[in-house]
Amino acid sequence: MSKVFIVTDSTADIPDQVVDQYGIKIVPLRVVFSEQESYLDGIELSASKFYEKLGEVKALPTTSQPSPIEFMNVYKELNEAHPGCQIVSIHLSSGMSGTYQSAVLGKSMLEDESDADITVIDSKSASYGYGLLVVHAARLASEGKNAAEITEAVLTLHKERKLYFLVDTLEYLQKGGRIGKASAILGTLLNIKPVLSIDEEGVIYAVEKVRGQKKAMERIVQMFESDFAGKRINIAVGHTGNPSSAETFVELMKTRFELNEVVYPNIGAVIGSHVGFGTIAIFVWPA
Repeated sequence: MSKVFIVTDSTADIPDQVVDQYGIKIVPLRVVFSEQESYLDGIELSASKFYEKLGEVKALPTTSQPSPIEFMNVYKELNEAHPGCQIVSIHLSSGMSGTYQSAVLGKSMLEDESDADITVIDSKSASYGYGLLVVHAARLASEGKNAAEITEAVLTLHKERKLYFLVDTLEYLQKGGRIGKASAILGTLLNIKPVLSIDEEGVIYAVEKVRGQKKAMERIVQMFESDFAGKRINIAVGHTGNPSSAETFVELMKTRFELNEVVYPNIGAVIGSHVGFGTIAIFVWPA
């Protein structure tokens, strides 16, 4: 049976040790602070260093997707080193970035010169919301599953997992043009904490607006209870420069659920540039 390789991009926010364990291939996006200062996400700029820099600059950094050529080169290198291999490539939602389309174009550039068997998947999600799908795919690949079996399993898990982002401040959403300045000021004055999620098209939307961090956390737990009551669950809680908030949420979840796998991914520079400091992202899926 041909070997299956898993490819993703840096916005999956998968812990480094897991990437190394399963040999996941990461194609990085780029984070740009100025014409003279840009970095490959997760390679030249770690999450912790990014949040240090974010506190020092007035203007938000911008981000750029990998080019189709970068994806083509990754696919080509894997195929040349392992002739006849299969590749499953899972990427950031096409509703947020052109990264998925770059991967599709990279695949098409190889079609006339290679027999590479490549499946490109639009995760319709972000951060560990699809990072967990990538890890699941990598585990299945290590067990000898083929690309078709892995793709089916990934799509099934995508339907089963739930996610919410809790934004501590509206400042970054306002700076990024996602809400108006007046709304941001009013929300800050009222201590509004937006609870965000990602819809079926892979676009971020506001689920609810709750006053206060504690009430917002409790509300998120209630929403998880409606989906997973009585079930053993896996949970991942990412954060943007505030690990204690992630730990606090896990402790809260322990009072309501039996937890199996617990993961603390760092939310990287690309997602972090849009949501800012103090955000936590909670991803839950059946154990």
